[in-house]
Amino acid sequence: MDETQAWPSDWLRGVLEVCVLRVLAGGPTYGYAITAALTDGGLGATKGGTLYPLLKRFEGAGWVRTEWRPGEGGPGRKYYELTDAGRAVLHERSAQWLTFARATSRFVAHAAGPRTTDAGDQGGQR
Repeated sequence: MDETQAWPSDWLRGVLEVCVLRVLAGGPTYGYAITAALTDGGLGATKGGTLYPLLKRFEGAGWVRTEWRPGEGGPGRKYYELTDAGRAVLHERSAQWLTFARATSRFVAHAAGPRTTDAGDQGGQR
């Protein structure tokens, strides 16, 4: 798939949490910069209506702390910083995601190859 195309939304819902946590592991940042990092990473544009509720959930769970900083010649920005609890969740979810990705890749790799049939399959008809 061309990286400029949109990914199916259900795929993004599944991976967005761990990807946003990973972006936040790089240091305090704000919403637009998070969206830009996700886009640059090949996930496509993330809408504010998707990102900000996720960040609010992170804040409620204690995974991030927030701070308003004055803007340079413009309005202030809300910065998000990963907490120790957020880093622990990132570590755990990253390991889980990698295991899940390996499992799904085994299925997908077989689907992309030539089709074979089981002896009892009768050419895919049952």
